[in-house]
Amino acid sequence: MANYYVNKKAQSNRDHEVHKSGCSWLPELENRIYLGSYNNCKEVENYYTKVNGCYCSNDYQTS
Repeated sequence: MANYYVNKKAQSNRDHEVHKSGCSWLPELENRIYLGSYNNCKEVENYYTKVNGCYCSNDYQTS
């Protein structure tokens, strides 16, 4: 199981990226929301309408 986070700040296409802990692009503490520990990204709860996975969580590509 991995710990997943979502970036509070949207990208230019308005997606909020989902990251696994340890990712090089994991946002600073104040810019992320902890989603929980899951077997894969498909189990992650959506906090935003447009969410997409970072390369570290590429099983959660939605856009």
